[in-house]
Amino acid sequence: MKPFLIALAVGLLVGVVYGLLNVRSPAPPYVALLGLLGMLLGEQATQYVRHRLTPPPPAVVAAQVQAPDAAR
Repeated sequence: MKPFLIALAVGLLVGVVYGLLNVRSPAPPYVALLGLLGMLLGEQATQYVRHRLTPPPPAVVAAQVQAPDAAR
């Protein structure tokens, strides 16, 4: 979460500087930004599915077998 907040803060700072200098932002059109969002969501979905398909390490399975109530 911290990298996202830093990126947002730096973006806002650059936007303020551009506004003070009366410079037009070279930001891409909204279609390109939506494409970037799709790329990020696809990357996160792939990591989520990969995590769900990978079996847990043996130590975690053993701990769940020994104390099933503690795992819940």
